[in-house]
Amino acid sequence: MSEKIATIKKEDDISIITLNDGKANVFSPEMSNQLNACLDEVDTESGCLIITGREGMFSAGLDLKIIQSGDVDRIVEMSSNAFKLLARIFSFPRPVIAACSGHGIALGTFLICCCDYRIGIKGDFMLGANEMRTNMVIPTPILELIKFRVNESHKYRAVLGAEMYNYSQAQEAGLIDDVVEVDNLMTTAKDKAKDLATMGHPSYSMTKELFIAEPMAKINEAIKEHQKES
Repeated sequence: MSEKIATIKKEDDISIITLNDGKANVFSPEMSNQLNACLDEVDTESGCLIITGREGMFSAGLDLKIIQSGDVDRIVEMSSNAFKLLARIFSFPRPVIAACSGHGIALGTFLICCCDYRIGIKGDFMLGANEMRTNMVIPTPILELIKFRVNESHKYRAVLGAEMYNYSQAQEAGLIDDVVEVDNLMTTAKDKAKDLATMGHPSYSMTKELFIAEPMAKINEAIKEHQKES
């Protein structure tokens, strides 16, 4: 049996998914599979979803061990799983809150961009897409996410400039909506979730679908092309 690295618990109509692999919360194929399994348990017609990480780490992105292995099949599988997972969260029919418990780097930042409301914490925690500094191309399925969220004045800095932000700076950039003390993170997230859980069904999901239609179309098309190439 695989170790549980993504778990779900429910408090009334709020679902809380926690990522915790004991390390960097990387999006290995196993993490994507387990997170997808958790999402299968979340009500899509009522309530609200919170996604959080372990203390000090939201997610550091894809599994670098797999990327550095040179195993093309495993790399393609991992990236494909991650792209489809983020698309699922971005288009999730109920409100999704990111409770950013620590560093959110590379794909961790893109996961934050998928969420409807994003709460960061004060401290020496960094957020950003560092791909340009690691000689990696940011493909369309995730590039569209940060382009959709980040403020216009920060688009170059956040993407091509690979700027790393603390959460207060990320709020100015449009990557985060609220910044709180570490001890207040989950209380704030749950309070916000109770508010967003009151959003009507199906009005919320239908309006969300219209709101994100343009980037979602580009993401889905790019995922199809990626699957053809693999």
